[in-house]
Amino acid sequence: MQTRKLFGTDGMRGKAGNYPLDPETVFKFGKALGSLLEKMNGAGQPQVVLGEDTRESGHQISRTLAAGIRSTGTPLFYAGTITTPGVAFLTRHHRFTAGIMVSASHNPYYDNGIKVFSNSGLKLSDAQELEIEQSIERDQSANGQHPQEDLLPNPEFLREYVGYLRGLLPADLPLPNKPLVVDCANGSASRVAPLLLREIGIEARILNAAPDGRNINLDCGSLYPASMARETHAASACLGVAFDGDADRAIFATSDGGLTDGDHILYAAAPWYDRLQKLNGHAVVGTLMTNLALEHALARCGIGLKRAAVGDRYVLEEMLRSGYNLGGEPSGHIIFADLSLVGDGIITLLQMLRILGETGATFTEAVSGLQQYPQVICNVPVREKPPLESIPEVARTVEGCRRELGNSGRIVVRYSGTEPLARVMVEAQDASAVELHAARITRAIEAAIGTAAETQAH
Repeated sequence: MQTRKLFGTDGMRGKAGNYPLDPETVFKFGKALGSLLEKMNGAGQPQVVLGEDTRESGHQISRTLAAGIRSTGTPLFYAGTITTPGVAFLTRHHRFTAGIMVSASHNPYYDNGIKVFSNSGLKLSDAQELEIEQSIERDQSANGQHPQEDLLPNPEFLREYVGYLRGLLPADLPLPNKPLVVDCANGSASRVAPLLLREIGIEARILNAAPDGRNINLDCGSLYPASMARETHAASACLGVAFDGDADRAIFATSDGGLTDGDHILYAAAPWYDRLQKLNGHAVVGTLMTNLALEHALARCGIGLKRAAVGDRYVLEEMLRSGYNLGGEPSGHIIFADLSLVGDGIITLLQMLRILGETGATFTEAVSGLQQYPQVICNVPVREKPPLESIPEVARTVEGCRRELGNSGRIVVRYSGTEPLARVMVEAQDASAVELHAARITRAIEAAIGTAAETQAH
């Protein structure tokens, strides 16, 4: 299949105002999507729902996108500021042909993006994304034109989503006797999480829920959870949670301020599902980045782990292919497929509260059995993305490091699907070996195609 140019692993992203998120291309995107949805919907008229996060560029992109879609005769309904999984819920709930989210997830405010879901909750296929790209390339009619539509949000959409979330906790479930700490990342969760927790009756210390268009993900949220963790400890909270800008992922903290990631959530959730005889296939889906310690810990419980490529779309594809109903990534994308086919950070929080309420365990107790192996992730900014195996020095270095580690660790080297980065992940039981091999591979990539690297150790 021809390689896609505009789409990554999570929709189309870029710097707002620049190609492909310039007004003209966004308008063409809307036209191409409207035409594609007409073909997908057959004889019936397609209908779409549109939402956005809190970036200052979001509403303008939404208005331009809406104009392109409506130019094809496709009715569009506007949800305003809402989470990405909220759009996916509305799409499924109202049987819209597609749901569209304007968001760049965990990226800085100056980035933005467009994600599209079908009414089954699935993202567009690679072939459908390629068809949109080809339509944009062929479209000459809109050159120099980028009209905008007036959009007024329907407040019922937010209420419906909050009502659905509220119904996921049984009425008789024991609620935490200590507060929660909730970091909304100045993003979409700011509109959803405080309202939901008030309606449930859970006391919460809400952080970073005052979006101004430019503070989304700014030193807060799931990429910067340290302040949430400190507040969790200081408040003697039941747990802390940090969402990202569109709330499709969540990172947690224990009551003593210790940070946990998506591997810990799978560690807590999979055996609980299995005891309830609800874990399809007695296995979960992780990714190439899932810590080897989780695989070993689940195996001791008789639960398997199947690895997919990095990206929640690939996790979901493997879950659907294998018939599994639980999967996720260390980044905090967790998919409870019986509830939603997209990662939903708020659903992840509610499921953890349900586990704690039904088992009587504290969050610290629920996750403390997973002792992750030392892991280093190096993010190397790159000028271009040639196949890494085609770069002789990089290929030789990676192969040499793998040979030295043997069966005692893992190495994953790949490009980010959404950013100009090469990611180097090394994990092993020996921390010094991890640091050594990560540094060697990082230097090889920097010398060939990159610049300085950012390193995140676990």
